[in-house]
Amino acid sequence: MAYWLLKSEPVKYSWDQMVKDQRTHWDGVRNFQAVANMRAMKKGDRAFFYHSNEGKEIVGVVEIVKPFYLDPSDGSGKFGLVDIAPLVPAGKPVSLAEMRQIPELAGMALLRQSRLSVCPVSDGEWQVICRIGDIKG
Repeated sequence: MAYWLLKSEPVKYSWDQMVKDQRTHWDGVRNFQAVANMRAMKKGDRAFFYHSNEGKEIVGVVEIVKPFYLDPSDGSGKFGLVDIAPLVPAGKPVSLAEMRQIPELAGMALLRQSRLSVCPVSDGEWQVICRIGDIKG
């Protein structure tokens, strides 16, 4: 299983909406590096759900329930989407400021490439964030 981080502005699509919907497709990604990350996702992989701009914090965990497929709205055939479903909320949201203070997270893609909307997360980073966020996923 691989781990990821998906960023969403809560005014556009929040964790609460994700929980209400129970499943959605993750679309609208037009950065080639982020799309490459999505192409690497497999069914059963997990991802942190991160509120960007407002909050700037990890608020839950989702599961990849359908791997990468082409976005029917993209005529170029270059971009795609994955389907996700909520697993668990964070027991305590983990803020960007808090992550910046943890030496074990210094190399995390979110901290090095802050504008990337779909980031890989290492096993070690996953464990640290789950521990400090009281995440059981």
